[in-house]
Amino acid sequence: MMSRTVLAALLLLTPGFLRAEVADSSPAGFTVKVTIHIQASPDDVYRRLVYNVGDWWNPAHTFSGDARALTIDNRAPGCFCEKLPNLGTARHMEVVMAAPGEQLVMTGALGPLHAAAATGAMSIQLTPDAGGTKLAVTYGVGGYLPAGMNTWAAPFDSVLTEQFTRLKNYVEHGDPALTADRPKGQ
Repeated sequence: MMSRTVLAALLLLTPGFLRAEVADSSPAGFTVKVTIHIQASPDDVYRRLVYNVGDWWNPAHTFSGDARALTIDNRAPGCFCEKLPNLGTARHMEVVMAAPGEQLVMTGALGPLHAAAATGAMSIQLTPDAGGTKLAVTYGVGGYLPAGMNTWAAPFDSVLTEQFTRLKNYVEHGDPALTADRPKGQ
């Protein structure tokens, strides 16, 4: 997983390319927003987002440890699913809207929220911007946890920022793990 120090360095080296924030947070839920500029067309970004998810998603944030076990079925009610050993499966989210090159909307509770009384909605909006694409992700989560849902806001902000930074690096450079301390070619 990308450390906060590496992410901070990356942000300092490339001002304006990424904006992430916990937009709101309370014991009942939270909203995380990530905005990234990607130097590729909205159609290309969408295609790689959906059809190549196993190439850019961090395997550390899977149940199987293998990002290539992930798939996104690009239709409603499609599945953002993962194949597990021994014919097991995990549904991360359900596709509720797929507009290729424009928007992907999914519902569900990611990762550690699977076993909680929680649900979420993720909207991924792609718009043409400065010769590339503005990718805007909003993930809103609501539910109940004894410690409060807001305890998960910062960790989800960090993980989603990392994941969509990996998508940007994959689309632009073919390497999702590109970081400020490991530039392209090293």
